[in-house]
Amino acid sequence: MSDYLTVSHLTKYLKLKFDRDPYLERVYLTGQVSNFRRRPNHQYFSLKDEHAVIQATVWAGQFKKLGFDLEEGMKINVIGRIQLYEPGGSYSIIIEKAEPDGIGALALQFEQLKKKLSEAGYFDDRHKQSLPQFPKKIGVVTSPSGAVIRDIITTISRRFPGVDILLFPTKVQGDGAAQEVAANIAEANQREDLDILIIGRGGGSIEDLWAFNEEIVVEAIFESRLPIISSVGHETDTTLADFVADQRAATPTAAAELATPITKADILAWIGERQQRAYQASLRQLKWQRDRLDKLRASVMFRQPERLYDGIAQKLDHLTSRLSQLMTTNLKQAQQQERLLNQRLLTIGLSEKVNRYDERLAVLNRLLMSNMTSAYDSKVSRFEKAQDALLSLDTTRIVARGYAIIQKDKKPITSVNDVKKGDHLSIQMKDGQLEVEVENAK
Repeated sequence: MSDYLTVSHLTKYLKLKFDRDPYLERVYLTGQVSNFRRRPNHQYFSLKDEHAVIQATVWAGQFKKLGFDLEEGMKINVIGRIQLYEPGGSYSIIIEKAEPDGIGALALQFEQLKKKLSEAGYFDDRHKQSLPQFPKKIGVVTSPSGAVIRDIITTISRRFPGVDILLFPTKVQGDGAAQEVAANIAEANQREDLDILIIGRGGGSIEDLWAFNEEIVVEAIFESRLPIISSVGHETDTTLADFVADQRAATPTAAAELATPITKADILAWIGERQQRAYQASLRQLKWQRDRLDKLRASVMFRQPERLYDGIAQKLDHLTSRLSQLMTTNLKQAQQQERLLNQRLLTIGLSEKVNRYDERLAVLNRLLMSNMTSAYDSKVSRFEKAQDALLSLDTTRIVARGYAIIQKDKKPITSVNDVKKGDHLSIQMKDGQLEVEVENAK
């Protein structure tokens, strides 16, 4: 029986072989992920190819450093060591490092995070803010020593010298860069004097630009109340910050141009154009008013105001005549009707009623005559007042009080500026007219 080994002894011996074999200390393996189900801590799954399967383990600390999410069916390249598990008598590979086969880990992480944020609505156009047309102060989140801030300052100073620029010095690559970018975006949003924010850095590899792909930066841009222009890398470089920002610029110069869409020269030209249009409109309005004034001055009613009441006087005479005729006719008709009624009343023996009606008729007669006289007197009074008001405008009466009317070419002269030496003028006085020649005009 001494020739027989226990299962434990054999397994322990095999484990020692596995642990001491130099070829199994660091194994480079490629395979397809199988039976993967994400667990809270350590991850257990299989790696397989067309002919074989091996169990795989990734400890929790190492899993957090992978930089991408494992998915069922994904082909990956791993580095690890082979270990035998004594209680189960099975062996597996303990993965220390892994990356997707055929694509870099960062590239895969980029695509996975882009898909996640896109599905969450971070890149939707409905969240994009419009850029202000006339910014007074522009914030810039970038390195203080790079070419980005110099290009932005140069471009803005050339396009719109009155705009202030506030730099938020920021680490733009390496450990802690993403946290610093997000913190400065949040700090800029706490200020009340900023109108727009530019974030950016120069070109580089995906590793150099990775801070602008971190979820913390994307969230900071998405939550910003300030409109943000992203200018990260060169024109061909793309980061998640570009997708979530309100505008993406290929270069720092382009970002500065987007932040100042209208140059100072454009504004001055626009103001000059509006001034010229206002000036021309004023000239046209002034000419129209002058022409209207000249027409009014030349009208017959201003030269012969008595014509204003010619028609009114004729109409008043006509109405007075008609009123008198109507009153006479009505009176005759009433008297005739009275006689007829008296005869009828006498015929039927109603003398007392006739007397009462006679008295009432006499009263109404007097009242009628009184009202007609009052109405007539009122009309005559209004006519006389209107006649006096119009006669006060009569130039002949004005001249009669000692004034004179001076005319040139049959047009009244109202200013010495309308007269020059040698002009022939007519002076109309109350008893005649003088023809004179101007000797001097002051």
